[in-house]
Amino acid sequence: MTDNIAEEYIGNSKMKEAKFYIGQIVHHKRFDYRGVIFGVDSCFSHSEEWYDMVAMSRPPKDKPWYRVLVDNAEHTTYVAEQNLEDSDDLKSIDHPLVNALFEGFDGERYRPRQKVN
Repeated sequence: MTDNIAEEYIGNSKMKEAKFYIGQIVHHKRFDYRGVIFGVDSCFSHSEEWYDMVAMSRPPKDKPWYRVLVDNAEHTTYVAEQNLEDSDDLKSIDHPLVNALFEGFDGERYRPRQKVN
């Protein structure tokens, strides 16, 4: 394992351009919620219909997008990188999927469970 968790979990070169990483606690700038990243796409990967209906700020599709477990909620979100920032609040995330996706929290970040092939 490397010392850099971003490189550890984001292997391909396009993904290394992502600012945030799986297990990182983030804050949504527009909607003021915290969450933990559980997936990273190098570019937008939903349908055009979804983008037209949901992505009201029209963020770029060619930049990274993130799947986020929302704190104190049961839903997830799909968020453009420009709408996220580091969270100053590093308390653990309360979401029903946290234990299924992560094996632990070290006070700063969540460690993803190992994938089984």
